[in-house]
Amino acid sequence: MSGRDTDDSAANNRSPAPLRSRLITARRVSLLFLFWHTVTVFVWLREHIRMPGWLGSDSREVAVRLWTLAWLTFVWVLLWGTVSWANILAGLVLAIAIVTLLPLPRVPVEGRIHPVAVLIILVRLVIDFFVSSAQVAWAAIRPGRPPLGAVIRVRVAIKSDMVLTLAVDYLNLVPGTMVLDIDHRRRILYIHVFDVRTEKKVQAFYDQVAFVERSFIRAFERDSEWHPSPYHGIDDEYHRVHDIGRAATEHTDMSDVPPTDGGGR
Repeated sequence: MSGRDTDDSAANNRSPAPLRSRLITARRVSLLFLFWHTVTVFVWLREHIRMPGWLGSDSREVAVRLWTLAWLTFVWVLLWGTVSWANILAGLVLAIAIVTLLPLPRVPVEGRIHPVAVLIILVRLVIDFFVSSAQVAWAAIRPGRPPLGAVIRVRVAIKSDMVLTLAVDYLNLVPGTMVLDIDHRRRILYIHVFDVRTEKKVQAFYDQVAFVERSFIRAFERDSEWHPSPYHGIDDEYHRVHDIGRAATEHTDMSDVPPTDGGGR
């Protein structure tokens, strides 16, 4: 009896294993089946169905709109505090109504985001913030002549208004620099600099602006990925001016605007 009981118990212990493996295999096959048909349906929809105009004119515009819908739906569910199909559907309907009936101005999506380059910008921002804070604090308490401030104008090659706004925010967050005015057509920044008593400090300011310009172009506006948006008229003027060369008035106005690439001024 003991031998038979041992065989029965061993058989009972082995029996769930084949069943579990079959279930795992069936689940994997089901996931592959679902993924394949999902991709097939997506490709068919993309080729045969035209997206509504309010979603955007290309895939990137559509991605931004869909992200907006998802975010508004998430906020609605978060406000209710309960995750349920009713709240999700209600939030989705409300999000579609907001995007359709109360649309915000379109944000041009003209380049691609590079996370590594964005991370470099954030790290450099933190470093510049603390270094500049220490420099401003020391200039405020040290004996001697007070700092000599000045308004300097520089030209940048950033094309998108959105990216230009981010670059301006970067400069405003760093103590010692403050953007006072922006000439969008000619891409000129008028920046108040805390201390320009020496040539070295002026050159350090130009180097900082050049780094900000290069970093934001590398993160958002690489030439190989740049596609001007049809909703952005400023870019058309920017490219037109650069294609035909500077006009005579541009030569006059820009002759004293130093470059931001660290070259001669």
